[in-house]
Amino acid sequence: MFTIGDFARHGRVSVRMLRHYDATGLLRPAHVDPHNGYRHYTAAQLARLNRIIALKDLGFTLQQVHDIVDEKVGAEELRGMLRLRQAELETAVAAAGARLVQVEARLRAIESEGRMPVNDVVVKNLPAVRVAELTATAESFGPEDIGPVIGPLYDELFRLLGAAGITPTGPGVAYYEDAPEGGGRISVHAGVQVAAPLQDGAFRVLDLPPVEEAATVVHRGSMDTVLPTAQTLARWIDAHGYRSAGYPREVNLECPENRDEWVTELQAPVVRS
Repeated sequence: MFTIGDFARHGRVSVRMLRHYDATGLLRPAHVDPHNGYRHYTAAQLARLNRIIALKDLGFTLQQVHDIVDEKVGAEELRGMLRLRQAELETAVAAAGARLVQVEARLRAIESEGRMPVNDVVVKNLPAVRVAELTATAESFGPEDIGPVIGPLYDELFRLLGAAGITPTGPGVAYYEDAPEGGGRISVHAGVQVAAPLQDGAFRVLDLPPVEEAATVVHRGSMDTVLPTAQTLARWIDAHGYRSAGYPREVNLECPENRDEWVTELQAPVVRS
C-alpha cells in the first residue's frame, strides 16, 4: 500500500485533491489506520483515479464523474454525454481560435499606428448596382458578431438563387446599416450582383443607389483579419479632409476556397469635411 503522499505522487495529483475525493466519496482510501487516521491506497486504485481525472478534465461535474465511475450511467448514455462534451469542446476551441485571429488583427492595427497608410486608397464614384440579398441582424459591428451572421446568409442566398435558376453576374456585395431596434445592433445585408427583375420574396432583388464619392482600398486575406486595412482606410479619410458617410461596402473581388487568398474591396462613402 501507499501513503496518501506516495499515492498522490504516483497519480500526479495533490494530497488536498485526494482528501477532497475521500470526503465526497469519489475515491475512498483502501485502508484508514484506526489509530492515527492515516490514509493508505493501493496501486489498483490508480485506474479509478485516472478515470476521475480524465472525466473531470472533460468538464463533467463531480457527481457525473461519480455516477460514471460507479457504473450508474449506461454505455449509451455515457456515449451521449461524451459526444455532447466533445461538441462543446470543439465549439470552445473554434471560438478561442477566432478570438486569437482578432487579437492578432488588433495587434497589427496597433503596430501600424502613427505610420502613414501604405495601401493605395482611391476615391471614386460607385454606380448603382442590382443585387439579390438576404438580411439578418448582428449584435454589433465587431467581427465576432458579423462573421457568424454573414457566412450562413451567403450560404442560404446561393442555395435560393440556384433553386430559382438565377446566376450571379458579378461579385458579392455586403453592406451594413444600423438596425431599426437600435442598441448597437447591425442590419447585415449579404448580396451578390444579378441581372434579375426586382422582387421581394424568399430573397430580395433591389438596386443599391450610386455613391458620389467613396474612399476605397483593397484588403487581401480573410475578412477575419480586415481590421488593420479598415483602420488604414479610416486614417486616410481623416488625413485627407474627408469624413465618413456610412458603413463601408465590402465587394468580394476574389473568393477562392482558401479564405486567406480572398481579395475584397472596402468602399467607404465619404464627404468633404
